[in-house]
Amino acid sequence: MKRIIAKWAARITATGLLLLGILAGIALNPNWLYANKTAAGMFTVYHHSPLEKDLITRLDDAAQLLKSSELFNENTRLNLCLNDGSIYPKLMETLRGQAFGWGFSDIIVLMGDADSKANYVALNGHQWNLTQLIAHEAVHCLQFEKYGFLHSNPVAGHPNWKWEGYPEYIARKDADQLYLKANIERKMDETDGWAFHFKDGTVAPRDYYEAWLLMQYCLDIKQMSFDDLLKDTTSQQALTQQMMDYWYSKQESPPTKLIF
Repeated sequence: MKRIIAKWAARITATGLLLLGILAGIALNPNWLYANKTAAGMFTVYHHSPLEKDLITRLDDAAQLLKSSELFNENTRLNLCLNDGSIYPKLMETLRGQAFGWGFSDIIVLMGDADSKANYVALNGHQWNLTQLIAHEAVHCLQFEKYGFLHSNPVAGHPNWKWEGYPEYIARKDADQLYLKANIERKMDETDGWAFHFKDGTVAPRDYYEAWLLMQYCLDIKQMSFDDLLKDTTSQQALTQQMMDYWYSKQESPPTKLIF
């Protein structure tokens, strides 16, 4: 009886490993599930429907944003998977959960409904700036390229505010997003809700926004590098207090309400 149980356990394990291998193979080879691919600068775009011409502009703009990152490598090539008819985005949603997009290895997946002309991706009634979303997810790919599988999240377990705040820092470069003081004041004005709103009508989720503020403080004010910040052991709470002390010191009059 023990031999029979062991035999079936081995078969089930082998089957499970085979299925995991197949899923991993599909996840890392999106070209298997798309009808077309188009080269666009540092990106290869996988798509089912004809490619919108405005998307090329968005990709060029995203690539320019990436050049400001210390992780940028001019030889990097990334794969962008559109949600335009292929089952690949739905498969990624099943494996990783619902999101505007995912970035891993050298692959970016757009999960929401993209409008290249209007420059947004829509999901659950919210819009994320398309150019900035592509740049955000591309930075995750750069993180993976720089630090490798074992030293990247989720395996490495870096604080989530650091791992997500840095892509936001690189991506959020519109005119109303450049200055820490104004970004803190936006948070003070919008105290409720799931997300913060920008002038173009797009949003940043609250936890990403707060991570982005800390990243701006650490990189712009304290002049740290992202690599230094990953190694730094100062707590998020302590850095937040430092940031707010810095902000208070720049005010002509005491603030009327606090944040965080």
